[in-house]
Amino acid sequence: MLLAGEEWAARFEGFRREAWRLETLPQYLMPQEAEELQAFRDGARIDPATVHNEYTERLRRQVTEGRVQGRVHIVTRPLSEYLRFEFSQYYRPHLLAGEQIRILDVTDRTNPLEGVQDFWMFDQSEVVLMNYEPDGKQINREVFEGDVARFIEYQRIAVAESVPFEEFVKGLEL
Repeated sequence: MLLAGEEWAARFEGFRREAWRLETLPQYLMPQEAEELQAFRDGARIDPATVHNEYTERLRRQVTEGRVQGRVHIVTRPLSEYLRFEFSQYYRPHLLAGEQIRILDVTDRTNPLEGVQDFWMFDQSEVVLMNYEPDGKQINREVFEGDVARFIEYQRIAVAESVPFEEFVKGLEL
């Protein structure tokens, strides 16, 4: 089953304990980010502490409800322009709002999750595969039909092998 619109948004309202994401690409081509990405290219930067939007407000509310949202992004250095943009404009404010963000740098090591595609997992019971073109353009979101045990293991490995976002970016110019 493919997910879009309200069915997709409902996953973030309906999870009970945890929503978790694995990101594997150096860029995501999202049309709604084009203007912000261009502003970033032109030198515009935001103060992460002042960001208040639907996403950050939902994160803050989830924290007060005892629900956790987290992710691990697999990266290699040097960081792509998109990753510098994403880290600066999104990850920093999302972290302040309560998202648990970690980075798995595989620049000088074997990727322990080689070949695993992007996905979201909700309460370790439902997996949504995030399907992208190689350039990062999203194709669709697809509910995984089957045993989620391997995705729980992917999460375990990703968290164990990664570092907190703030530790990774310390000293980096974004």
